[in-house]
Amino acid sequence: MPDGLAAFERLGLQLPVSEGRRFRGIRFLNQKMSADAVFPDGACGLAARRPVLHRVMVERAEQVGVDLLWGRPVNGISNDGVYAGKDFVQAKFVIGADGSNSRVRRCAGLDKSCRPRLRYAFRRHYRVAPWTDHMEIHWGRRCQGYATAVGEEEVCVAVASHDQNLRLDEALQELPSLSARLRGAEVSTPERGAVTGNRRLKRVWRGNVALIGDAAGTVDAITGDGLGLAFSQAVALAACIESGDLARYQQTHDQLALRPLLMARFMLLLDGRPWLQDRTLQVFKKRPEIFQRLLALHVGVLPPTKLVWDSLTLGWGILTA
Repeated sequence: MPDGLAAFERLGLQLPVSEGRRFRGIRFLNQKMSADAVFPDGACGLAARRPVLHRVMVERAEQVGVDLLWGRPVNGISNDGVYAGKDFVQAKFVIGADGSNSRVRRCAGLDKSCRPRLRYAFRRHYRVAPWTDHMEIHWGRRCQGYATAVGEEEVCVAVASHDQNLRLDEALQELPSLSARLRGAEVSTPERGAVTGNRRLKRVWRGNVALIGDAAGTVDAITGDGLGLAFSQAVALAACIESGDLARYQQTHDQLALRPLLMARFMLLLDGRPWLQDRTLQVFKKRPEIFQRLLALHVGVLPPTKLVWDSLTLGWGILTA
């Protein structure tokens, strides 16, 4: 998303546009209608394959002098560093950026969290020319489908559902508009899955240990904010490390997570409620400025306090649609 891309670039990283594809807004669709909104001020998001992102990050890390110890899993941590493979690596600070099943988080005793309500997501890439310059969210009875072009001839398609047995092919049957776009398209990657959901930790630092990214809690994939949130956390955490004070990171982390968590909860109100999906899309079509303001809030142009007023406006629109 545009705000995540801005944080990414603040870290000195640059995704080559030739290896991805820009998108200028979000489109909601169900079986009856669609509504869309563009990002404020002409901003764009950028979608790319994960191997491209990984390569860019590795190259930047090496450029600034980071030693990358591949194949050296962290087996434990102490006040002086980490046990990596058979070696002990001295470190003033230990940063857990090792995903939702973080080993660093467990070692630091930071696993306490609010119990998340998980969803199950699956994704696959298709060789097909993009049909839109928006990221699409297709609303079905039991799931959502996401379609994002990642190149001039490739589209990433994902589905997310509370049903752990629902796989991509079956889910597409509930999303006829998306299914029609993919008819006859060549599959370019195997189907892969992961769990997703909102998980908020009680604490994200202790002593000389701090957590970022999914290790520090997750937001549901419906927001598209996971990576952007990690990059923003990295910028904030770097400032705390520079000052030698990790305590400030907790407050900054919570502030950064507030908007994505609110937006995830707001959007998931539509999950499994076809009547509410219909009414919401009707409001977005009749009053596109509401969708536009919600998208501006989503990417950080408007503060989270505006969500209360916009939610009331949307709620009134739904009641009177």
